[in-house]
Amino acid sequence: MAILNILNYPDPRLHTIAKPIEVVDNSIRKLVDDMAETMYLAPGIGLAATQVDHHIQLILVDISETKDDLNVLINPQIIEASGHQEYQEGCLSVPDVFELVKRAERIKVKALNYQGKSFEIEADGLLAVCIQHEMDHLLGKVFVDYLSPLKRHRIKTKMKKRVKESLISA
Repeated sequence: MAILNILNYPDPRLHTIAKPIEVVDNSIRKLVDDMAETMYLAPGIGLAATQVDHHIQLILVDISETKDDLNVLINPQIIEASGHQEYQEGCLSVPDVFELVKRAERIKVKALNYQGKSFEIEADGLLAVCIQHEMDHLLGKVFVDYLSPLKRHRIKTKMKKRVKESLISA
């Protein structure tokens, strides 16, 4: 397995719309394994292929404390959504930034699993938030896109400064 590089906002590649996966084969399963290792090491509770510069419809989510309940969703589609909730979100692509975002409270998602078999999952609370957040990445959206232009500008400036500082110290 390999640790993958996570793209940081405002990298324009984060706004690429992901393509559906035609066949779940060993190359996709290897990417899933590498993404899982990357996500757990980061540490994070979700990761979309877009964030590691693979623009295909693949997300991983594990909200368990023990990090042993990995949900692999390939070509995920929300087929039902209800209610509303506000949740303080963060993102591995926007380090050290947390903001409230409004999302559906309950969702039902249809997807393919690690083996390429179709399944449905119902989620609420943090799991629903995390799935919706990661699915946004597949649409080329980052959670800061939900914020006011002023907040988004401040975050973008902070992220650019961070990159500049890391280049200087390297």
